[in-house]
Amino acid sequence: MDIIQVITRELNVEKWQVEAAVKLIDEGCTIPFISRYRKEATGTLNDEQLRNLNERLAYLRNLEDKKAQVLGSIEEQGKLTPELKKQIEAAQTLVVVEDLYRPYRPKRRTRAIIAREKGLGPLADIILLQMTKKPLEEEAKAFLSEEKEVKTVEEAISGARDILAEHISDEADYRISIRKRTMDKGTICSVARDEKEQSVYEMYYDFEEPVKKLAGHRVLALNRGEKEKFLTVKILAPEEEIIRYLEKQVIVRDNPNTTPVLKEAIEDSYKRLIGPAIEREIRSALTEAAEDGAIHVFGKNLEQLLMQPPMEGRTVLGWDPAFRTGCKLAVVDPTGKVLDTVVVYPTAPQCKVEQAKKTVHDMIKKYNVSVISVGNGTACRESEQVITELIREIPEQVAYVIVNEAGASVYSASKLATEEFPEFDVGQRSAASIARRLQDPLAELVKIEPKAIGVGQYQHDMNQKRLEEALNGVVEDCVNKVGVDLNTASAPLLSYIAGISKAVAKNIVAYREENGRFHTRKELLKVPKLGPKAFLQCAGFLRIPGGEEPLDNTSVHPESYEAATKLLNDLGYTSESIRGGGLSSLNSQIKDEKELAENLGIGEMTLHDIIEELEKPGRDPRSEMPKPVLRTDVLEMKDLKPGMILKGTVRNVIDFGAFVDIG
Repeated sequence: MDIIQVITRELNVEKWQVEAAVKLIDEGCTIPFISRYRKEATGTLNDEQLRNLNERLAYLRNLEDKKAQVLGSIEEQGKLTPELKKQIEAAQTLVVVEDLYRPYRPKRRTRAIIAREKGLGPLADIILLQMTKKPLEEEAKAFLSEEKEVKTVEEAISGARDILAEHISDEADYRISIRKRTMDKGTICSVARDEKEQSVYEMYYDFEEPVKKLAGHRVLALNRGEKEKFLTVKILAPEEEIIRYLEKQVIVRDNPNTTPVLKEAIEDSYKRLIGPAIEREIRSALTEAAEDGAIHVFGKNLEQLLMQPPMEGRTVLGWDPAFRTGCKLAVVDPTGKVLDTVVVYPTAPQCKVEQAKKTVHDMIKKYNVSVISVGNGTACRESEQVITELIREIPEQVAYVIVNEAGASVYSASKLATEEFPEFDVGQRSAASIARRLQDPLAELVKIEPKAIGVGQYQHDMNQKRLEEALNGVVEDCVNKVGVDLNTASAPLLSYIAGISKAVAKNIVAYREENGRFHTRKELLKVPKLGPKAFLQCAGFLRIPGGEEPLDNTSVHPESYEAATKLLNDLGYTSESIRGGGLSSLNSQIKDEKELAENLGIGEMTLHDIIEELEKPGRDPRSEMPKPVLRTDVLEMKDLKPGMILKGTVRNVIDFGAFVDIG
């Protein structure tokens, strides 16, 4: 199989693009680096295309390895025919390779193997040939043997039938056809194990739907209901049609001596061997497709959450709502430093509303708080009511935002939070995290395991390795798209930068603590375990505001500094000219990009990126996203009026709809 050709066709791109991307991946380049700094080589394949390419490359290489292993195994047995070799080499999926390998795979002791050991193989061959003129009982007498424990004619025929059933089951073409028929015409049904028991799965207590129409979220719901022992789930195949198909393939002559036994062998083969195996395979394929869909949706939601614009320059009051234990508050200054923490009890059972309002108002005045960031967990609505009453009563201009607090408790109990806030308890850390999520969602959310951020469905039921890989890819793309400040970034944030492992991220932070701030990107090479290869991958994504080299605060890669400096000099500027806002009219001064790129010895796409960056150095792509909705209005249902147009925040998108918070 030509892997490059297959990927080219699937991604609908040019062959040279795929070849270049595969070469870069094999050289150890990361996806964000290839996407951003090797556009000429790959013809601007984006992050998503490159990740799909990388995933298919791994699958197809694994498929080729499996084919080689299967061909080796069959050849060792001396059973490899040119036709079989051709079929295996042409297989496009692992399932087909497994089908073709099935007859040759070393088996555990099956009923058919035991029958062969008793010398009943030739009897099975006689039946399969369908030529005998004698009654089968007559033929079977020749195979009776005290020594081999075949004492009766019935035992001999039964053993031969077992051999035939396994032979039919091992035919790859039969399996491929039966799998397709079951997918096209089968239905999946579920029933309650106990109809009287109440559960969230009641809509599946008597459920049936065609396999090919089954939505991904239903597959995941049925799986979970079955796992939790509320449901019995099975696939109903078009059994009669399948058995007729098998009879047509196997019974080639109408011989009254052999046809009845062949029919029994076919039915046994399907019901005992083929049917259950194909049901498992189809359920597994449905689950995999449903997981792929859910992971894709999860990834998109996560990207939206991570790419929310930061709320810079604001002092924020983080509010972690609760009932019995009180609401934890933390005031965080614009740099993310916690200034004060307190617990108030405006919610049930204490209901100390006035006291809570006074405490919060005092904090607003003392620290000049302009925004309250409220977690959307338990007691959020009750807290919101207190906050809106307070906003109406006080002269200060304060807004509030409901933020997604999923994962805040996971973070606040983590080792990282303990290191960050050793003097705080779990609740105070959670409130600080809720405030910081508004100030810089990306920097705060990378501290939490992606699947704990809770913007998806059924994440705990999925293949955790695949989920983790996909979500880590989303976080990596977002972090590298934005870039990070080398002098303030935490180790978790740095570990998502292309080419930087968790160990190297800790080394960067340790180096910074020991030697003070970084003044140039080149200094990174002094960090233990960060060599030239890692530097090439990571340098362009790390920013140094106010450093010695102005280009260090842009996404221009150090390998292009010479070209960028020459470009500036040719137009009458120096790299110092880009400090404090960039050169907004740079593009209009360039007459011929193609000629200029040739003179500078770089590609046109690289030149275009350099110009864009010099015009707006260190620009944050998140600034183009919609800002968080600052609320002061709709507080309860009666505030809604017909015809009102409201701004809401989409909290989660799943297969069957979206959850929108309107206040």
